[in-house]
This record gives sequence, structure tokens and C-alpha cells, in this order.
Amino acid sequence: MTALQKYQRIEASGLWRPSPDAQRREVIVSIGEATLVITDTRDQPLTHWSLAAIERTNPGELPALYCPDGDPDETLELSEQEAEMIGAIEKLRQAVGRGRSKPGRLRLLILAGAMTALGALAVFWLPGAMLNHAARVVPAAKRLDLGERLLTHAQRVTGQACVSAGTGKALNALAERTALPETRASRVVVMRGGVPDSVLLPGQILLISRRLIEDHEDPGVAAGYIVAELLRGQQIDPLKQLLEAGGFMDTLRLLTTGTLPDPSLAAYAETVLAQPRPALTDAQVLDGFALARLSSLPYAYALDVSGETTLGLIEADPMRGKTAPPVLSDADWVRLQEICNG
Repeated sequence: MTALQKYQRIEASGLWRPSPDAQRREVIVSIGEATLVITDTRDQPLTHWSLAAIERTNPGELPALYCPDGDPDETLELSEQEAEMIGAIEKLRQAVGRGRSKPGRLRLLILAGAMTALGALAVFWLPGAMLNHAARVVPAAKRLDLGERLLTHAQRVTGQACVSAGTGKALNALAERTALPETRASRVVVMRGGVPDSVLLPGQILLISRRLIEDHEDPGVAAGYIVAELLRGQQIDPLKQLLEAGGFMDTLRLLTTGTLPDPSLAAYAETVLAQPRPALTDAQVLDGFALARLSSLPYAYALDVSGETTLGLIEADPMRGKTAPPVLSDADWVRLQEICNG
């Protein structure tokens, strides 16, 4: 048996007034299916009030005064002798109140949902979207400027880059010889130390270790490392790597001011020099070397002098049976091997 069915058995007498100017009438009050039924003493219906729209105008006081929701002129008065009916009405009003949507609750729920969605966008989507946008819109000149500034900070760790008379032409020739169809090094810089093999900075500034030149007689070794680094740069944009390391605020700063602060660049310069370079598959390397018309043998044996771990690069040399253009002239290669002794 529901509470409503239980209360439908209750009747009470009360005083009903349809308007402030009307005389109060003695009435019989009962509870119907969804209404409070008010009848006269001859059991003739006078009015029905919706149980969901009954208001008490004097909570906690007696006699209890009720009115339909939105119409305070019509009233029903129940004396303290009708405590059972008063209690029933109050319980039904409470039950209806719990099921009724509270004013503003839907609006608050919608607002909370929107704020949650915006928060999720800000945390998960916005940083990545801004980073990708920055990588697309930052012009080449600004990338080159950031790369030059990174190089300045890197040299505080590695020492000054190697420079000697007559090597500028040889380095330019090396950059040109290792160019790929969609990318090339804007500048090849030989570092005295601090660079394990090669590092590509924004603006296509490519740093290589002096050992790639001094420890090998074949310029194809240095050329191979340059091509491999350019291939990595096609997979992972050096500018995106810089911005990922700096975080959301650096990306926002670059988009709004067009620059990055020196502390951020100095910190990244130390980080990028110490990071292991991302691995390339044999297929990626061979495709790149084929485009550059470069033999993979010198690079493969520089990675592993035994050739055991680089057998794929050795056996599938794209220049096998072909005549590859020379990497550098003998004169340029000799000058380049002395670059760090000047």
C-alpha cells in the first residue's frame, strides 16, 4: 500500500475561503488520486487542489493555513484538531518536493557539465592543439632565430663550435650534398664536444660531433649521420620538441610574443644534447639514403664496426652496383678534417 493510498482514507473538516472578500465556509477535506478534494457539508465538490501545488503560508503555526500555489487569495484553514490531515498533507508536500526539480538545478547541472567539458578541453586538447598550430604558423625566419639562440646556449655546455679558415665552403657543400627532396640542413655545425652524434635544432641547424669527421676517413659517415638526422626531423619537428619541453606557457608565449625567454632555451639546450636520438628503422634509413643517392655502408659500419647489428643496411645498400656522386671533394674533406684544429 502506498502512502497516498493510506492518506486517501483520511477526512477532515476545515474552513475554506475562495477569495479575501468571501465568507469562510465549513468544508470537508479529503485526499484524492492527485488532488486535495474540498467539498461542502452536503458532499458537493467545491474545488480540487493539486497535491503538487499546495503551499503552506504559516509553516509551524496552528491553525495551518494552505493555498494553491500561485493563488494566496484562496485559503484553507485546518485546526489543530485535524493534526492527522495536517501531517498527511505535509508528508505528501515533502514527497512531491523531493521529486520536483529544484529551481536552477538544471541550469547548475548544465553549467557544471559545460565547465567540466571546457576543463577537459583545456587540459587534454588545448595544449596539443596550440602546439600543432604553433608548429604550422611559426615562419622559417623565426625558427632559424630560435635555432641560433639555442646554439648559443648549447656552446656554453659544449664549448665553441669548430671554425677554421676555408671550412665554410666545405660545410655548405656537405649540407647541399645531403639534402633530401623536402628538407636540408640550413647550416651544419661541427661541435667540439657534448654532442654524441648529431642533433637537429629549429631552423634546420644541424649539429654533428667532431668525431664523425676526425675518426673516419670516409666523408660518407658524416653525410650518413646528417641524412639520418634530417629523417628524424621529418618525423618529429624540432620546434615541436622545443615547445613540448617548455610546456603550454612557452607555446602561448611564442604565439603571442613571437619569441621564447632565454631561460627556457638554455634549459632545453642542455636537455636536447643529452637525449638519445629517436631510432629509425632500416627501411626509413634506406629510403632516405636512396633519395640522397648515398651509400649506406659507411654509416652502417660506423654504427657497428662488425656489421652484425646493421646487416640490413649493408645488404640493402641503395647504391650497390651504382656509382654514387662523391660526398665532398678531396680538398674540402681535408679542410674539414682540420676544422677543430684551427
